[in-house]
Amino acid sequence: MESAESLIAHIQGLSSAPEDLAQLHNLLKQSEESLESLAPNLGPLLNQLDPSKHSLGFLYILEAYASATHGEQENNLVSTIAKFIDSCVTEQICLAPEKFVSVCRKLKDEAMQLQMPIRGVAPLRTAVRKLQPTSEHLTTLHPDFLVLCLLAKCYKAGFSVLEDDIVEVEQPRDFFLYCYYGGMICIGLKRFRKAMELLYYVITSPMSSMNAIAIESYKKYILVSLINNGQFSNLPKYTSSVFSRNQKNFCQYYNELATSYASGKISELQSCLEAYKDKFETDNNVGLVKQVVSSLYKRNIQRLTQMYLTLSLQDIANTVQLSSTKEAEMHVLQMIQDGEIFATINQKDGMVSFHEDPEQYKSCEMIEHIDSSIQRIMALSKKLTTMDEQVSSDPIYLAKLGRERQRFDLDDFDTVPQKFHM
Repeated sequence: MESAESLIAHIQGLSSAPEDLAQLHNLLKQSEESLESLAPNLGPLLNQLDPSKHSLGFLYILEAYASATHGEQENNLVSTIAKFIDSCVTEQICLAPEKFVSVCRKLKDEAMQLQMPIRGVAPLRTAVRKLQPTSEHLTTLHPDFLVLCLLAKCYKAGFSVLEDDIVEVEQPRDFFLYCYYGGMICIGLKRFRKAMELLYYVITSPMSSMNAIAIESYKKYILVSLINNGQFSNLPKYTSSVFSRNQKNFCQYYNELATSYASGKISELQSCLEAYKDKFETDNNVGLVKQVVSSLYKRNIQRLTQMYLTLSLQDIANTVQLSSTKEAEMHVLQMIQDGEIFATINQKDGMVSFHEDPEQYKSCEMIEHIDSSIQRIMALSKKLTTMDEQVSSDPIYLAKLGRERQRFDLDDFDTVPQKFHM
């Protein structure tokens, strides 16, 4: 224990001045093996350190101690890590980001093991912010945080990081998981447009081989597209050829569902659902599938608003294949509440009158919304221009571009094909 006590003294003495931190970091690296051997007994040493002052040393000892913690100590460990994340100094923990990530993932694993994922939500959100150089950077902790939000059903907490415009990504897998879990959180919040955007990033990203994340994202993308847009469009040409060729082997029944939906007939859609019911259950997409069915009813009702000024609830029920006028009334009321149609219901005679959109797009709130959107687009455009300039001057990119030009030099080809001579 003398070596450990000596290390504590060094941590306390070298954590205050920035110029001493490099020396402390080297010392901690050299002490890793001894810390591992003493791991089960390191708990009391943590009480001698202040995580807000001795963050780097506290992190090294906590990481070693956490690796050897089991049983009844796990509950206390979650609290210890959570308090450390909340009070640690960003400048110090960023000297050993891999240690910080390891400790944060230990917190996530323990919270899940205790079946209390909500205990890890707030600490990991703080950890993500401390690990980010800027809000535009995707950290390796983003997916872990979003997983806990999903398990704890803290969708709004998860959405708080999804509002950032991410432009810096280090690991493709982190980005895939971030978009997939983020899409699921947006689905939980019924923010289907944002969910489509995130899932779209996954399925259109470059990939050298098929992966499970892209497959599951594509399944949910089809369902969300039907719910939000009432249709599913083919993937763009820049989608990876690997994915375009192979997705049918894994997602054909989702493509058939989209085809059935496009017919506009509830009976066809229901037949498709019955045929592949087991597969949808296996994919844990039954809830989304039910929303797809509900959205087809809504689409059919919306079509009626384009053809009629007034219509009885009975006619609506018959036309869109609802079982009763009461069910038709519930659908219409929900659509009015959600702003999907503009109508009034006469309770005396059961007649529905359809109206035009009352929004004149000249209120103060609407003008502020439009102005905010324009400002955001301008900022994104400026950022895109900057990124384009950086890529265009990147030595690695220019070297690769030069090799490609050598392989396909336009001067080697005739501008006009030569005629064949017999």
